[in-house]
Amino acid sequence: MTKYPSTLQQAIRYFADFENCKRFMIEMRWPDGKVRCPTCKSEKVTYLENAHLWKCYAKHPRAKFSLKVGTIFEDSPIGLDKWLPAMWLIANCKNGISSYEMARGLGVTQKTAWFMDHRIRLAMQNQSIDMFTGSEIEADETFIGGLARNMHKNRKAKITGTGGAGKAIVMGLLDRHSSKVRLVHVPNTQGETLKSHVRRYVQGGSYVFTDAWAGYHGLDQDFVHNVIDHAERYVDGNVHTNKIENFWSLLKRGLKGTSLASSRFTCSATWMSRRTGSTSANSTMASGSSALRVPCLAVGSRMRN
Repeated sequence: MTKYPSTLQQAIRYFADFENCKRFMIEMRWPDGKVRCPTCKSEKVTYLENAHLWKCYAKHPRAKFSLKVGTIFEDSPIGLDKWLPAMWLIANCKNGISSYEMARGLGVTQKTAWFMDHRIRLAMQNQSIDMFTGSEIEADETFIGGLARNMHKNRKAKITGTGGAGKAIVMGLLDRHSSKVRLVHVPNTQGETLKSHVRRYVQGGSYVFTDAWAGYHGLDQDFVHNVIDHAERYVDGNVHTNKIENFWSLLKRGLKGTSLASSRFTCSATWMSRRTGSTSANSTMASGSSALRVPCLAVGSRMRN
């Protein structure tokens, strides 16, 4: 396996060479090293050196294809020397990165950076509906929304309460061993709502750790339910919700620091949590190949929908 860059400076220098981009894309798309036609999956292809294209010998309308075809880079005039460092930036910036900052760093326009930003974040989404099978799951909920004092007066007038009033409620489930996180937008924090999502996404018999919120009462019927009362302490041996709390910190810091669509930034935050194996805001981002293994092979048609 090729050693990939671990710093931004190395990434820009490394991917400035098309041969390095080509080698990286082949390893990501075809780990066995055999390039296949994205249309018919045939291995009978030949490389056209001058055009940087492959030609498939099967008879179909799209005989020639590039490294971009079938990926989020398809139908884009932007070169891989810009796309791949952009992937590196997004995968490594735990606090998020705005399109303006990316534009300055890569030497592209803000509109181009915004376009790249959203495509890469969309590719980071994991829409699996598989249940958590890990033995230890943390559950918690949070409120996401701006401060009332920073809102326009018309919107501020609609907020009649305090705390979570006027904010979106998000429930999170975190597997301690895999560091995978599942986020669900919920209408309220009532027991029926919260417990239904826990039962839907967590395998029965698992250890579930929550705070003392009354909405989680009754989970002990299906799970080994451990409760930590934050009014008394935050950690009691193995009983805590610190990992999911750290994830909320990571998510909100990124939302506060960058101008992004919340849904897609949330997807990239959960992706980073999975790849780094840690949700701690103090842990360093994975470097090298693990930081660059963004699922860049999302089907191009998904971008057009």
